[in-house]
Amino acid sequence: MAKSSGGGLLDLERHYAFYGAYHSNPVNVGIHELFVWPILLTAFLLLHLTAPFAHAAGIGAAVYGAYYFLLDRRASALAALLCFLCWAASGGLAARLGFSVGWKGYSDYAGYYRSFILTNFSLQSIRFRF
Repeated sequence: MAKSSGGGLLDLERHYAFYGAYHSNPVNVGIHELFVWPILLTAFLLLHLTAPFAHAAGIGAAVYGAYYFLLDRRASALAALLCFLCWAASGGLAARLGFSVGWKGYSDYAGYYRSFILTNFSLQSIRFRF
């Protein structure tokens, strides 16, 4: 692939180098391992509540599990189990809470989660070395 001379948005080599450094940082890996699953659960809850089409959350869980299988076959069993548990828990929450309470809880959770991340994990304090 040809390098872009400008180094802007289309400089894919620079973007991939940053992505690789960012996702090999131990702090960032830990944050991903801890916070991806609550985000996935709330995304499935949102799909259960809004239902753009039948079984949207189930299809999303299957696609996400297949994606993890393609990434790493050894770790995919645990990831597929966690996807299934997030899907099942979000379905139970959506059925129990209903749309109005579930939507309010989702928006409150998203606000608290964003505030927690912004106050406790400043990405500017993490330095990457190339």
